[in-house]
Amino acid sequence: MLDQTKLLDSLKQHHHLSIRVTVNCNVQVPANIYRQLLTPHRSLHYVFILVMQGKSVHTVDMETVTVHAGQLLFVLPHQAHLVAPRESSISYFTLNFDERCLSLLPKPFQFLLNPLHNQLLTFDESTLQRVRAHFEMLSQLLAEPDMDTDLVLANLNTLLTELNRTYVANHKKGKDADGHLSKFIAFKMLVEAEFMEQPAIQAIAIRLSLTTNSLYSIVKHYSGLSPKAFIIQRLMVEAQRRLYYSETSAKTLAYELGFSDPGYFSRLFRKSTGKSITHFVKEVQDLSGN
Repeated sequence: MLDQTKLLDSLKQHHHLSIRVTVNCNVQVPANIYRQLLTPHRSLHYVFILVMQGKSVHTVDMETVTVHAGQLLFVLPHQAHLVAPRESSISYFTLNFDERCLSLLPKPFQFLLNPLHNQLLTFDESTLQRVRAHFEMLSQLLAEPDMDTDLVLANLNTLLTELNRTYVANHKKGKDADGHLSKFIAFKMLVEAEFMEQPAIQAIAIRLSLTTNSLYSIVKHYSGLSPKAFIIQRLMVEAQRRLYYSETSAKTLAYELGFSDPGYFSRLFRKSTGKSITHFVKEVQDLSGN
């Protein structure tokens, strides 16, 4: 299976962010690249397809999903994704961005963990028009590769906030017969509230009235990570956000995030992000033009 990460990076529309918005695929893409995009692929990017007219058929992790007018499909990093040839009458937007771009936003978005296992959003008319306007604004901003980074991120944040609200509204009446989803959501909420305290997994299990084995199975099922890895991932996302939004030393940041050993924190940051803190900060400074 093809890994499209480098391919999509090469097609980004901003000099400092790996992000791209297309309208009806109204871009000049080499024929060989276009053929690759029609094959099953994995990438480290988030993908959003908003259909305004017609329909678009996709296969995500071996499941076929038809996106009709007024709906949006989101595809998460590492998922296998195949796009069927589109109808000539279709009107749609596509948005791609990577994990690093997401980490620069001021808050997390629970819908991107997809706890309800439904990646298809359906909008009412007023919400659809707002979402369309957000896509159009991002498209206009990205027409200028040197557009202010903070302005692009602010508009992306607004769009994702709208999608997060719709995700909850679409599924607030969803069934959870075995209670596992409710436990996972409770786990996520607990982690979100207390991740900087790095609570012990056994203590979390007790608070959720679960055994540690049951907690592991539930979290692994819904997120693909162990409970410990889930907490570490959240810590590393927070570390990147703080490095982006404030000037702080690695040592200070380590203590703020509950690490008693700054050296261990630095090694964990490199392992999780593939970059040293110094390298990451340098990239942040480049983004800001400092």
